[in-house]
Amino acid sequence: MARTLGPKCRLCRRDGERLYLKGQRCHTAKCAVAKRAYPPGMHGFRRGRPSEYGVRLREKQKAKRIYGVLERQFRKYFAEADRLKGNTGANLLILLERRLDNVVYQLGFADSRAQARQFVAHGHVTVNGKKIDASSHLVKVGDVVAPKTRKKSESLARERLDALQGRSAPEWLTLEAKELKGTVNRLPAREDVSIPINEAYIVEFSSR
Repeated sequence: MARTLGPKCRLCRRDGERLYLKGQRCHTAKCAVAKRAYPPGMHGFRRGRPSEYGVRLREKQKAKRIYGVLERQFRKYFAEADRLKGNTGANLLILLERRLDNVVYQLGFADSRAQARQFVAHGHVTVNGKKIDASSHLVKVGDVVAPKTRKKSESLARERLDALQGRSAPEWLTLEAKELKGTVNRLPAREDVSIPINEAYIVEFSSR
């Protein structure tokens, strides 16, 4: 499981925008980007203009941080996206969106993607009634994602749903809050991906 052991707020400050790595905290005035809108480090105020290479590298790093994947795994996703028909950049983001940990997060069963990864890895999530503990599992059309039918799993998911009232699931997912389950209506499209990513830069960098 990919993990960031250091302070996550420094990553957002490094990119100069909110990556929503810490869930609800990122929506409040406690967000580090809101409090200190400059890069971390003693030379944060004096950093010059990044090169074209640096801009493209930053987009790739941003995508890896948002979805919580490491370099080798990211390369595999890119290779698969390049093999599929259509726009490589859009295919890449769609593959990342289909990850089980992202779906758990989008349904509201977790406060952040990192929390969703932990929720999946600890065996609290089922797909079509079968326990899946691999965060990288790619959902398909018709899949039903739900917490395991166990008191602890259901209470954790219910607690997060109640805390995140007002946040709706994306259109490609249907959430049935009372039954604590979500259904994949269709595969996500590029317009369903709302994160601030320029996928063209990622393709240019990774195609070198």
